[in-house]
Amino acid sequence: MSDYISPISNDALSSLCEELAKNNRIRPEDYSRFEVKRGLRNPDGTGVMAGLTRICSVEGYYIEDGERVPKAGRLTYRGIDMSEIVRDCEEKNRFGFEEVAWLLLFGDLPTQRQLDRFCEILAACRELPDEFIEDMIMKAPSPNIMNKVARSVLALYSFDETPDDTAVENVLRQSIQLIAQIPTIMAYAYQVKRRVYDHKSMYIHQNDKSLKTAESILHAIRPDRKFTDEEAKLLDLCMVIHAEHGGGNNSTFTTRCITSSGTDTYSAIAAGIGSLKGPKHGGANIKVVEMVEDMRAHIADPTNEGQVADYLAKIIRKEAGDGTGLIYGMGHAVYTLSDPRAVILRERARSFAKAHGFEDRFRTLELIEALTPELFAKYKGEKKKMCANVDLYSGLIYEMLRIPKDLFTPLFMAARIAGWSAHRLEELTSGSRIMRPAYKNVSLPRQFVPLDERTPDHVVQTEYIPPEER
Repeated sequence: MSDYISPISNDALSSLCEELAKNNRIRPEDYSRFEVKRGLRNPDGTGVMAGLTRICSVEGYYIEDGERVPKAGRLTYRGIDMSEIVRDCEEKNRFGFEEVAWLLLFGDLPTQRQLDRFCEILAACRELPDEFIEDMIMKAPSPNIMNKVARSVLALYSFDETPDDTAVENVLRQSIQLIAQIPTIMAYAYQVKRRVYDHKSMYIHQNDKSLKTAESILHAIRPDRKFTDEEAKLLDLCMVIHAEHGGGNNSTFTTRCITSSGTDTYSAIAAGIGSLKGPKHGGANIKVVEMVEDMRAHIADPTNEGQVADYLAKIIRKEAGDGTGLIYGMGHAVYTLSDPRAVILRERARSFAKAHGFEDRFRTLELIEALTPELFAKYKGEKKKMCANVDLYSGLIYEMLRIPKDLFTPLFMAARIAGWSAHRLEELTSGSRIMRPAYKNVSLPRQFVPLDERTPDHVVQTEYIPPEER
């Protein structure tokens, strides 16, 4: 654990923040005045069209007479309904993540021979370079696994003989290796974090090349390396539904944006990891668990509809929870009536919870899903449709799989690397221009003031004020 202390004192930092606040305010109404689409969102909440893709489609509404009409959510990978892939894997009792990774990368479903060979390649690529674990992970531990993985991905640049080559053949090689290596790095980073920050034993297990990705993860993070086939298949399901979600989600768009500059694979993927870490994106699954833990601590009976409703109302009014007024796990930028990922996870969580004694926790989540839309309508006047998103149930599934909270978002990342890689390759082969959106400058022109004429109380109006308001 680092004992580094910043040389910037609290008093100095407070003073600097006051200076910062003076000239960094933009009036909310100016966004409307200049027709700026905040968050790259249209006025109706839909995303600004920024590109074309053949990889994935995220559908949650249709447009009729210029109005958004809600519909059941649908997620397709390369034109194939993700739910059909899940259904087939369950009916045939087989793992699906490797098959989905192939589908996303190459655009079509693999034959059995292709899939077997791909699994062999991924298993062989899980190994990290010699001394990498000790030098890059153990010697510089991190309290956050996402940051540690991002740093490690950047470090892999130094172990690549052609790291800056953006030819498709080279980027495909790098992508396959990262799809295999990121789960390994994640597991090692977690074990080191346990030892250094949690003061618990660290378990380092050798890779078993006979295992699929989900099995390999459970094998790496559990002290006794033991898991059931049911547990591994449930984790595999989570990875299948998290593998991809269109080009507009923040981390994928980040990856494509970085890729458009011509940078290397390791920089692009590290940027995607940094985006996914955010609590408004991949980090939301942890927020759901923390919210439910808080509810269970303050509600006498978290399975009682009235008590849960009362507490959710307090959260919305910012009288409880983390003070944001947000109910995590509810609502989505695209999905309206339903999130197909949440629908699948809800049913798997229901059966697993019943079999393993988690019925009360599942009941709390069901109540959150059922009550939140009407409570937002009552207290916020929200009229748009609101459904549960994937994060509402994924955290409970990870809990039931005895996966530590530290790994909730990293597991999301270990799956989404497949989608990021597919989008990076598509951007390299189809995109020909660096992404360069515009920002409107709303500061006023002003004259330079010589240094000896400046005073601490010197105030200059730098904020844009419309002529009629001046």
